[in-house]
Amino acid sequence: MPPPFRKPSHGRRPVPLNSGPPKQGQGWDQVASWYDKLVGDDGSDYHKNVILPATLRMLDAKPNERVLDLCCGQGVLTRLLIEQRVAEVVGVDASPKLITAARERSHHPKVKFLIADVCTNSTWADGKFDAAACVMAVHDLEAIDKLFAHLAQALKPGGRAVIVFLHPCFRIPRQSHWGWDDEKKVQYRRLDRYSLPLSIPITTHPGQATGEQTWFHHRSLSAYLNAIGSAGLAVTQCEELHSHRRSQPGPRSRGEHRAAEEFPVFIALKAIKLSAAPAVATRPAPAP
Repeated sequence: MPPPFRKPSHGRRPVPLNSGPPKQGQGWDQVASWYDKLVGDDGSDYHKNVILPATLRMLDAKPNERVLDLCCGQGVLTRLLIEQRVAEVVGVDASPKLITAARERSHHPKVKFLIADVCTNSTWADGKFDAAACVMAVHDLEAIDKLFAHLAQALKPGGRAVIVFLHPCFRIPRQSHWGWDDEKKVQYRRLDRYSLPLSIPITTHPGQATGEQTWFHHRSLSAYLNAIGSAGLAVTQCEELHSHRRSQPGPRSRGEHRAAEEFPVFIALKAIKLSAAPAVATRPAPAP
C-alpha cells in the first residue's frame, strides 16, 4: 500500500508522510530565521512556562560544573545555565545561522558555542561534562542512537542528562487530535498512529507558498528508552509536563481544563551515565 499523503496546499505537490527527510545539507539552517523569531531571546510561551523550568529543576546544575547544551539553537537554555553560576556551558548545534544568533546574544566568557552535527560529529564529546541537556530536539533528528551515544561519550561517569521532547504517546503531528464527547461532556485525545516510526513534514509558514519545512521523526516511547539504555545511560526520573494554558469560560471549559490536566504535552527524562557499558543480551547456547 502506498504511503498516505498530506493534503496539497496552494498548488504544491503532496508529500508522502513516509517519504523521509530532505537530503543532507538541508534542514534547520534553511528555517533558522523563522525559528529564531519563534523562540526569540527568552523562548516561546511553552519554553518559559513549562519546558525550561522543568529542565533546570531536573538538571539541577551546580556551581563549578561543566554543562553541555545539545542542539542549543539560539542559546536560550545556555544563557539560563550561566545564571546558575556553572563553570562553563558549551552549546552545540548543526545550524551555523542559529549558532550565530546564539553568539550575538551571549558574550559571557564562560559560554562557548560550537557548530557540529551532534549525530555525525563527536569532537565535542570529551567525557568531561558533569551534566547535559537536550531540549525539544530529539524528534528533529533521525539517528537518535548516534545522538545518545555521543551524549554518553560527553559525560563523566555518573554524569547526568535531561532530555525533553513532545510526548510520543499523545502528541504526533497530524496523527493525534482533540475530540469532544457531547454525551459525557469530556474532551478526549484521539490517536491514529503510534507504534511504527514515522517521518512527518512540518510546514513552517502555513498559508504561505514559501516551500519551507522541517521534519518531525515520531518514535514510540520504548524506542527512546531502549536507545538511551543502549548508549549506557540509565533513566532515573521522568516527568510528564502538561500545558499551562486554560481555555476561556464557556460550556466546554470544564472538560477542556480537565483534559489539559490529564494529557501531557511534553515528557522529560533524566538519565545517568553508567560507569560500565550496558550488557548486551545474547541468545543462550542450545543444549547439547
